[in-house]
Amino acid sequence: MSRLLHRADAPPVPVREMTVTSADGSRVHVELHGPEDAPAVVLAHGWTCNTHFWAAQIRDLAADHRVVVYDQRGHGRSPDAGPGGYSTQALADDLEAVLRATLAPGRKAVLAGHSMGGMTLMAAAGRDTVREHGAAVLLCSTGSARLTAESLVLPLRAGALRTRMTAAVLGARAPLGPVTAVSRAVLKYATMGRGSAPERVDTCARIVHACPRKARVAWGRVLAELDLEADVRELRLPTAVIAGTEDRLTPPVHARAIEAALPHSLGLTELTGMGHMTPVEAPEVVTAKLRELVDLYVTVDGAAEAVSKEEVA
Repeated sequence: MSRLLHRADAPPVPVREMTVTSADGSRVHVELHGPEDAPAVVLAHGWTCNTHFWAAQIRDLAADHRVVVYDQRGHGRSPDAGPGGYSTQALADDLEAVLRATLAPGRKAVLAGHSMGGMTLMAAAGRDTVREHGAAVLLCSTGSARLTAESLVLPLRAGALRTRMTAAVLGARAPLGPVTAVSRAVLKYATMGRGSAPERVDTCARIVHACPRKARVAWGRVLAELDLEADVRELRLPTAVIAGTEDRLTPPVHARAIEAALPHSLGLTELTGMGHMTPVEAPEVVTAKLRELVDLYVTVDGAAEAVSKEEVA
């Protein structure tokens, strides 16, 4: 992570950093940006990423929003999981811990998740803390089930063989190694659209290659068995969905299924030529959607934040 801190594509320095404790004792690193009493946005990153994935959104929104970002367990500055290990329940537990520690009782925020971050929001849909603090939701490039069956990363005919091989790739223990021209090309093919700018490919490569192997493997195995279809129907907050038409990891078929199952859908936006990394590939679109959701669903009346003093780093 340290090699990302001084790059031009890194987010601004947070106004505050915290460590919160999840239900099983796992420690979760949290960063707070922007004015304390501004409308709040909480951003959850995806598999193999970290808080820097949201750099473009943080730079834009922090001027007039309270932006909360955190490292999923085992990623970035959040250490290995506690006794609860790696599971969709753990994703939901960690999100609840972050919301309780960063938002005063009853304070509402727009909740956004990319990929595994979107799965986090679906997994936590029925939790009281999400219902208390969620005003609206943005799901970016995510899926709720059948990830290995629908993935298009491997150029094989759909069927049992492709599904098994995709699951093996998700759980592969081989180290990613340094970022090179070859690794950038592989990552672009697997996760980004053909027209993605080289500097944005490089940003994603550096973030992904910084992910600890243990977390990458453990979460990859969770994703291979993912089934959150019932949880989507519990996501009763107003919810918008964004997907890239060239997403090979979670092809648009997932976004369309999620949008159709949502109790309160605000519609699906398909971004032509974009891949899986939509907040980095199309930051202006994602940021504009977040601003729109804040304007529609978040008020600042009584929103002054009383951040928990407990577990402050």
